[in-house]
Amino acid sequence: MISRREWLRITASGLALGTAGATRLLALAPAREATVYKSATCGCCKKWVEHLQKSGYTVTAHDVPDVDVYKKKYGVPATLASCHTAVVTSGYVIEGHVPADLIDKLVAQRPKDIIGLAVPGMPQGSPGMESGSVDHYDIVAFDKTGKTKVYARR
Repeated sequence: MISRREWLRITASGLALGTAGATRLLALAPAREATVYKSATCGCCKKWVEHLQKSGYTVTAHDVPDVDVYKKKYGVPATLASCHTAVVTSGYVIEGHVPADLIDKLVAQRPKDIIGLAVPGMPQGSPGMESGSVDHYDIVAFDKTGKTKVYARR
């Protein structure tokens, strides 16, 4: 029969190993952070930031006088431009009203040929643009040369 002291030692060891394992797993999980560049007066940008936050992202939002500077800096093709530009922790560029679940999918897949996702324009029904009506829209992936392809449809 096992002594009480031995049982406590085994139990404590198991708990310590479990905690260490969980800590390692959490360290491997990518941080869900985004830096957003937007106009101070844009209400839909604020709503998109709230969408990210509700989806578990920590967001740092910067109100800037000219968002086009950041679109150029991060390689967003002019044809995909929207009202705000973001960079997520993994380094991917997010242009416009991209749903958080697709950002998560992109980060999890880590494709080498894509630098970002965009929702061109401001389609009704996209995150931050909820108004009652819903447009069908494409979420477009782009690479550093400006080449695009449809990543998902909503």
